[in-house]
Amino acid sequence: MRNEFYILSFIVICSISVNAQEYKKNRIENIELTTVSQVNQGESYITFPTDIGNIEPLWFEANISPDFLIRTNKKARLIGVLTAQIIIRMYQEESFPVRTPSYMPQITAYYRLGKYSNIKTYNLFAKLAHHSNGQDDDFYLENGDINTKSGNFATNYFELGIIKTNYIKRFNAVQFFSTSFEVHPETLNNEELIGIYSLYRWNMIFSIFKFPQRPCLKNKKATFSIKAKSNWMFGDYNNLNWYSFDRLNLSFTLFYHPKFLQDIGFFTQIYHGMDYYNIYFNHQITVLRFGIMTEKLNF
Repeated sequence: MRNEFYILSFIVICSISVNAQEYKKNRIENIELTTVSQVNQGESYITFPTDIGNIEPLWFEANISPDFLIRTNKKARLIGVLTAQIIIRMYQEESFPVRTPSYMPQITAYYRLGKYSNIKTYNLFAKLAHHSNGQDDDFYLENGDINTKSGNFATNYFELGIIKTNYIKRFNAVQFFSTSFEVHPETLNNEELIGIYSLYRWNMIFSIFKFPQRPCLKNKKATFSIKAKSNWMFGDYNNLNWYSFDRLNLSFTLFYHPKFLQDIGFFTQIYHGMDYYNIYFNHQITVLRFGIMTEKLNF
């Protein structure tokens, strides 16, 4: 009887040890600076023609956002990211026009504070960006309306911020929180934008990436993720009071990565606020959309 007890105790101890080792391997041990940059830069996506809201009927909206890393090695504290971002919309009209795409090239520098190999990190970033629509006609039509089809739109801005990361052990999830301030200098904008386009903005982004309990050790991808974004627009903007809710832009995105797909997943998003599509900025939209999104994050 005593021998059986010893054998049973040995099996239990071994089982606990193996499970502990497996848990240690399965949990996220480190968040690389490149991963932080990818979360902050955003993903490429394409929407389905099922938008619900007051946006014009679209066949799709596509965000094409490839990132080019500049770094000396994998564990560099300072990295640069070149992004040639383009957003296009195809309208449900005759001949399926794609009007005035948003061209948004940008360069961003990221610097990690404190210890590099850590799950809880603070990371500084600075961005220099351009946003235009590639058009050169007059900004206004003869009747005084904004020329959304071929009017010239261009702005340049810089953004400074900080990103905090954390690991939620209970849910086996990684959390990101960023806050930043964005400035569009008057001299680097179309003069027609002054007074009707916000030149100062406070941005906040909160993201959570949930992993399965036993992820593939060589390919730790999140099964679910959520991302909430807010943007408060300061300064002289359409004669609005400083506390007007028309200064607030909000979005909430839910992403699901099924096991049977390797590099893409499905997302749903709700957005409310100023239209971010270049010269369409004067439109206030509320839209619920669905689509597919790239999954390039590998923890």
